[in-house]
Amino acid sequence: MTYLGELISIGVAFSWTATALLSEYGSKRMGNLTLNVLRMSLALIFSLILFWYSTGSPLPSGGSVEAYGWMLLSGLVGYVIGDFCLFQCYIIIGSRFGQLFMTLAPISAALTAWITLGQHMAPKSILAMLITLLGISISVLGRGERHRLSLKLPLNGVLFAIGAALCQGVGLVLSKIGMDHYDTGTIPDWLVPFSANFFRCIAGIIGFTLLMYFRQGFSPLRQAFHDAKGMTVATTTTIFGPFVGVGFSLMAVQYTSAGIASTLMALTPIIIILPSYLLFREPITWKSILGALISVLGVSLFFLA
Repeated sequence: MTYLGELISIGVAFSWTATALLSEYGSKRMGNLTLNVLRMSLALIFSLILFWYSTGSPLPSGGSVEAYGWMLLSGLVGYVIGDFCLFQCYIIIGSRFGQLFMTLAPISAALTAWITLGQHMAPKSILAMLITLLGISISVLGRGERHRLSLKLPLNGVLFAIGAALCQGVGLVLSKIGMDHYDTGTIPDWLVPFSANFFRCIAGIIGFTLLMYFRQGFSPLRQAFHDAKGMTVATTTTIFGPFVGVGFSLMAVQYTSAGIASTLMALTPIIIILPSYLLFREPITWKSILGALISVLGVSLFFLA
């Protein structure tokens, strides 16, 4: 089918939009840590079922001890620290602005790969960074006293959003390092990212469980099991995010170029504007639309030749 990869990529962007909106609702209803513990646990269960169905064994194989170590570190950075910051920013500034700041993740990944892997930083990448930053600035900055620029959002929410983007970029590079240590002869190539994500989820469960224990105890988690709507949101968030989102993003690059797929999947900050207004009454302004468009344009320069 013509344009199948492009259609799948757009579907992934909608899937991640649903994940962001559901995560905002779930975080405000159940709390950041409670939702993340449930989400990591459900993602791990889904992974076990996937491996059992695909390989006959519920546990992944093919990775070295070194690979598993990198994956656990990736889960600590990307899931525990990154998702904690992301869900906290959803509570403070909403998923729409949270997803806008997530366009900084490719910048973080590029800088991390440059530092750790020695990957070349092309002038195009630097231009992409500047354009992405310009788009975010247009959306979140406004005129304050004496016509000076001022931040329209709570500073702590912005800092959490930036932290989430930075951790996602770093976690992505750590995942790449870990997957490079996999023996792909033992499992199908398409299962390698899911195998990597399995160990990232283990780190996520351990990290979020410890945070919950020391910050608020397990009482909110016990209450969540009796919250039917909350559990539905947590399950749906997990399906649309690390399960369907990851699976179809891998499928998209099989039918179209990685550059086109990555750019289309980065449309979430634009797609989320209307549903965010309908669900949470987030005001829509020309500045917010223009800022999102410019940010996505900046992201596209990272991937398109």
